[in-house]
Amino acid sequence: MPARPTFIERHCLWSKEQQRLAADIKRRLKADKLRFVRLAWSDTHGYVRAKTLTVPAFLAALSGGYNIGVATTTLDSAGARVFASFTRGGGMGLAEMTGSPNLTVVADPATFHVLPWAPGVGWILCDEYFNDGTPFHFAPRQLLKKALQKLAALKLESVIGTEVEWYLLRVAEEHLTEDNVGAPGTRGRPIKTWPAEPGYHYHSESNMDLMQGAFDALGDAYEALGLNLRSIENEWGPGQVECTFAPRTALQAADNVLLFRTATRQVCRRNGYFATFMARPALRGYYACGWHLHQSLVDAASGANRLMPQKSGEVLSPLGMSYLAGLLQYAVPSTAFGTPTVNGYRRFKPNSLAPDRASWAYDHRGAMIRVLGGAGDPATRLENRMGEPAANPYLFILSQIVTGLSGIEAKLKAPPATDEPYTAERPMLPKTLPEALDALEKEPLFRRALGDTFIDYFIKLKRTEAGRYQRSLEDSGEVAGDEPSTWEQNEYFDFF
Repeated sequence: MPARPTFIERHCLWSKEQQRLAADIKRRLKADKLRFVRLAWSDTHGYVRAKTLTVPAFLAALSGGYNIGVATTTLDSAGARVFASFTRGGGMGLAEMTGSPNLTVVADPATFHVLPWAPGVGWILCDEYFNDGTPFHFAPRQLLKKALQKLAALKLESVIGTEVEWYLLRVAEEHLTEDNVGAPGTRGRPIKTWPAEPGYHYHSESNMDLMQGAFDALGDAYEALGLNLRSIENEWGPGQVECTFAPRTALQAADNVLLFRTATRQVCRRNGYFATFMARPALRGYYACGWHLHQSLVDAASGANRLMPQKSGEVLSPLGMSYLAGLLQYAVPSTAFGTPTVNGYRRFKPNSLAPDRASWAYDHRGAMIRVLGGAGDPATRLENRMGEPAANPYLFILSQIVTGLSGIEAKLKAPPATDEPYTAERPMLPKTLPEALDALEKEPLFRRALGDTFIDYFIKLKRTEAGRYQRSLEDSGEVAGDEPSTWEQNEYFDFF
């Protein structure tokens, strides 16, 4: 009797290349003497969730998928349950979400790694499906792949380069205490830390050398994971670091950012350091961090850069100008994806190396979109400086593709460039997370691209988070001001 088709076979979820890679993984499990494999996936916040499987269990999951609960999708950034999962429709009006059901995660063999800091442990990213093979509504990686299919129909491919800023600190507590323990909806106090270096000596070699031990461990890990690190730079604040990575196709770039952040936190903690991707920690003298997203479009067949202009003196091709116009036209509603935390909006200030409005300029770090390259330069690209380092990489990149593609389809015209980005008459970026969510809720483009189901879900999830922040101010008597609040520090410092 022939074997019953597996979940992956029944729903045709793997390409021939993935099938080949899966066979290679089976050989590597024995050769690398692995004991466990972590099945990992991204939640809506861009936080890595995972289950650790023994090798026999992983081999079964590799061919047939593996059941996980849907619960991580229904929790906000402090583990508070946002939706009434145990009522009909799961509090979302969706019959398939009733009762917090199981999903099936399917490993993507192209994302398999052996974790260099955890001997005997493998790691692989998964895609989420309902048990009938339907892609899960709220899976960020699935949503990005869907957007990339629309680009592929135009014979275009998105290429992404990433520059992510974050903070490296030293651990100042030997162990956790009861103060570090929270409850659903309330995070405990994050561990105490010391600065890793005094800061505010831009690109100081001596101060950078104080962090070299951590950099050595991180560099080894990044190289083993194939993340294609280009540089580690000592930035402005105390222990503020920027990591830059070579450009990759959009899905691989998003996968790499997810792995980079979780690897950085784990390697640092094992070496007595602490890494946070919170935009602006509530620590004295700490400057805001950003995520600068470099992007271009290439011809899917030839790899030729379609943003590169043909005429001398022009900075972008006509297609590139329309793509840029789309990013600017929908900058305000897309901010919720590039800056999805309460804390991230503290970056949007004049003369701060972060934008405060939807402007563009050539090689100008004050503009939201910085254009680089020109005629004859195959590295011509756009750099969006809106993002915060805690952004979900799939949703941030997806927002660029959706808005840029809309600009191409509508043949939008970009407004003039400006060398005065903080005074130009351009739409202001939202000043708070609720303001960004209001703009997203009203924008038909994202509802058409992502569906009402996802947009309504995302807005409710993030409004719950913003509502808890507002209540914390009311309960504590703190006044919202220029400095991050205690709530923000508790909420984000050790989550991201």
